[in-house]
Amino acid sequence: MKELTIDATVENINKVTEFINEQLETCGCPIKAQMQIDVAIDELFSNIAHYAYNPDVGPATVRVEARENPLSVIITFIDNGKPYDPLKKTDPDITLSAEDREIGGLGIFLVKKTMDDVSYEYKDGQNILTIKKNI
Repeated sequence: MKELTIDATVENINKVTEFINEQLETCGCPIKAQMQIDVAIDELFSNIAHYAYNPDVGPATVRVEARENPLSVIITFIDNGKPYDPLKKTDPDITLSAEDREIGGLGIFLVKKTMDDVSYEYKDGQNILTIKKNI
């Protein structure tokens, strides 16, 4: 398992993405799965940056581990910010036009649709959101 702790700012999304992509390369992650993971990183880390400590800045930890049988990558995002479970948000009605849909929720919807598992827990004062992608 590899771990990175960094300030939860939008400016650090690229650093988090690079850190995770380095780990994905070592386990031979296909480009399609990597692109889906990159979208998930952007969505999840930007949510932490915008909402967890607002208006302040605090730390976020990202853990990456590969597992076998089936080969998969598990990425965990941990912050000490305000408790928030993005999985409780109702999925957007994607049958409506963009103008008729409520703002928000599309990013986490995409994460749930492209990852093989997404889970959230609030434990010991920490938001812990985990995504799993079978590769």
